[in-house]
Amino acid sequence: MKRIVKKIMSSMAVAALMIATVGCGSKTESSTENPSVAAETEIIESESTDENTTSEAVTETSSETVTESANVDAVNKTLVLYFSATGTTKGVAEKIASVSGADLYEIVPKDPYTDADLNYSDSSTRATREQNDPDARPEFETIDLDIENNYSTVFLGYPIWWGQEPRIMDTFVESYDFSGITVIPFCTSGSSGIGNSGIGNSGRNLSEKAGSGRWLDGNRFSGSVSEDDLKSWISGLAI
Repeated sequence: MKRIVKKIMSSMAVAALMIATVGCGSKTESSTENPSVAAETEIIESESTDENTTSEAVTETSSETVTESANVDAVNKTLVLYFSATGTTKGVAEKIASVSGADLYEIVPKDPYTDADLNYSDSSTRATREQNDPDARPEFETIDLDIENNYSTVFLGYPIWWGQEPRIMDTFVESYDFSGITVIPFCTSGSSGIGNSGIGNSGRNLSEKAGSGRWLDGNRFSGSVSEDDLKSWISGLAI
């Protein structure tokens, strides 16, 4: 009887040991990562990283392209810059800007010219004294434009005074570096052309004083010049 009891107890112990072993094995398996799942996770993480890197690269490239495009637009821009004491040159400048799609800016003297200053019949007037003095350099207001870096073509307008460019234009061209810029002078007057034979060529005078830039031959216009005539003139320029 005792032997039977011992056998039963022994069997029960073995059974308990087996159950415990199975339980431990089950816990070990559940706590260990499935190799295939881990591999898939790594692949997903890798693909996600690659996508982010590619996205950043595309964004960076797009940004560079936009910047390059903006720079190209900037250097290809055209400017119509003018000085006008009575409004005649201003009117022509506005028409040139309109037909060419150019920016428009006025050269404003620090000391504005009055009607008395422009009296041709009085040899003591301000304009007469300035025009008779080749060293006169009237000052102009600060120009709030980066002409040297933002424009490739500049139409430069002014009236003809006493057969010459106004001295304020000499001040202007000597104040800037026109390297890499095509400059196209134009003037307005009642009679004198842009190249008055008795005085000299105002466009050439300005080009020599500037000492830089690619200067084209200019033209004289009356205040009543039409936009169609200006279009025809511009289309014939070797810009």
